[in-house]
Amino acid sequence: MVVRSLPSCLTLNQRPSCCSKHIPFKLRNPTRIGCITRPSILPSPLGHAFGFRVFSISDLHTDYPDNMAWVNRLCPTTHKNDVLLVAGDVAETYQNFHLTMSLLKDRFGHVFFIPGNHDLWLRRDKEQYLDSLEKLDKLLDACRAVGVETKPMVIDNLGIVPLFSWYHESFDREMDITGVRIPSLEMACKDFHACKWPGMLSNGDMSLALYFDAMNEVNENEIKLIQRACSQIITFSHFVPRQELCPEKRMLFYPNLPKIIGSDFLEVRLRSIHGTEGSASACHVFGHTHFCWDAVLDGIRYIQAPLAYPRERKRRMNGGGNWLPFCVYSGGKLADRLSPCYWSDYYASNPRVPHNTELAPWVARFYKRL
Repeated sequence: MVVRSLPSCLTLNQRPSCCSKHIPFKLRNPTRIGCITRPSILPSPLGHAFGFRVFSISDLHTDYPDNMAWVNRLCPTTHKNDVLLVAGDVAETYQNFHLTMSLLKDRFGHVFFIPGNHDLWLRRDKEQYLDSLEKLDKLLDACRAVGVETKPMVIDNLGIVPLFSWYHESFDREMDITGVRIPSLEMACKDFHACKWPGMLSNGDMSLALYFDAMNEVNENEIKLIQRACSQIITFSHFVPRQELCPEKRMLFYPNLPKIIGSDFLEVRLRSIHGTEGSASACHVFGHTHFCWDAVLDGIRYIQAPLAYPRERKRRMNGGGNWLPFCVYSGGKLADRLSPCYWSDYYASNPRVPHNTELAPWVARFYKRL
């Protein structure tokens, strides 16, 4: 396996992209953004003769003992030539985060990481942080210490690009559910209390989404070099780039979920990498919602393969953790689709009707009409 780490040439004095040029504050430390015996990992039908494979997983949540045990059971020898993309929400505490990333790096040849919201929570961590950005710095330091990548890289002519992101409420453009009392975002989403931000950043507006998007500009030159050097690129993020990658509100136990899951800036960013029309080799991996997903939209393949919470695995319609991590790239091309994959399979054969605000029966029984 040939690995090429591209030089970092972009400085903060260079012109930022249109997505984030209006940010009224400076980025903090911008230059630092830089054996299961059961069949738990899908084997590549092509084997290792065709080179390395790329696997993905998100939402490990190893603060749960069952999830940490799952990581510990990963085979220490099977994936020494493979790559793992970890699309955020590894652990809430620094101790569990460091242990999890160390275990994964010990098992895979290369591990890439991008942070999720749970990674930046401060409520249970014994470490003392000024705010969630200081914790982010420490997590990125931990990644460097154990050999986990957080910057773009070329591996055997495949470009891998981590993308920082955060959500904003205006990402949701579909009709709201009315006639029932739905808890507010502040009540339903622990980020509003478990994260702490400097004065000019807030979950209540677009400032966090703009700030995290701007972090990607430090890698702008590396990304351009990857675009010139690679015919195949895999990008990945924690948050959702398009609302169509989440079920309609009437299907959700918390109908306002789309307001706290995604970023328009993220979709613009990955389209600038893959092209506005995408290609047969364009792929973006994401996480956060805990819904398994594998679909092609406007020429880009979008994949989510979450470990999620133990209670969710017990009721998951497409199995539990016995198919993870998911192989997204093998034999020099994108691997076969994730299947079965309940919600993206549903929308492959059923139209999206966001104007329908009648709650699904399994949701309606939890809400009383006003």
